[in-house]
Amino acid sequence: MEMKVFSQGRCLVSSLPKQSLRRKLKYPCVVAAVITTPAVPDDHDMTGETRKINVYNDNWLDSLAINHLSKSVQAATGIKSSKSGYESLVEAAAVVSQNFNPIQQQEIVIQALDRAFPKPILTLIRTLLPQSKFAREYFAAFTTLFFAWLVGPCEVKESDFNGRREKNVVHMKKCRFLEESNCVGMCTNLCKMPSQLFIKDSLGMPVYMVPNFDDMSCEMIFGQEPPASTDDPAFKQPCYRLCKANRKHSMKCSS
Repeated sequence: MEMKVFSQGRCLVSSLPKQSLRRKLKYPCVVAAVITTPAVPDDHDMTGETRKINVYNDNWLDSLAINHLSKSVQAATGIKSSKSGYESLVEAAAVVSQNFNPIQQQEIVIQALDRAFPKPILTLIRTLLPQSKFAREYFAAFTTLFFAWLVGPCEVKESDFNGRREKNVVHMKKCRFLEESNCVGMCTNLCKMPSQLFIKDSLGMPVYMVPNFDDMSCEMIFGQEPPASTDDPAFKQPCYRLCKANRKHSMKCSS
């Protein structure tokens, strides 16, 4: 375990550009120390049964994408990771989870995504692909092909959309981020919620992410508006038995 100590000062988030925050943060905070070791992966599922942990062999292009996103998260917090590869991304996310409340966590990830994906390209995609059957199916296929390095093996599935069948669902067989972080709160606040907000705001495409915390699979349903957080089953889910973070993951800010 490694601990990095910082001098007393303003909250890290408060030093970020205000215009990039989704909402003004209400609570000043002081970070005296940061534990940079991520939660130890659990080898049991919610029922206590032994589960198989996937091993990933990232190619150079996967590693480049992982490093880019990890650096974007680190830049948004001002805290550098001591790891490399996917471990650096999980460690950077763990630092955010351990030191900021749920609303702040989501804002930090959205800032990181803004850094990672150039706005002119996102604006162009939004203009060329307004809401349509083609756009929903295109986003599903694109996610499956180009984001397996982030979420693990996935495939396109059909669903009923306004009375007809569309291939607008991405099914992740076992989410890599959830498996590596082993934390329900990190899934909901550092992946699900900011991804839903970022995709809707940047691409104009509503998406509902439905994690299954029993088998660690997940579905992204393009074109479907997500429910309010108070009605979302994901926020009623307790964390894993051996989760090291051991934190609440509700939408309420902590003081």
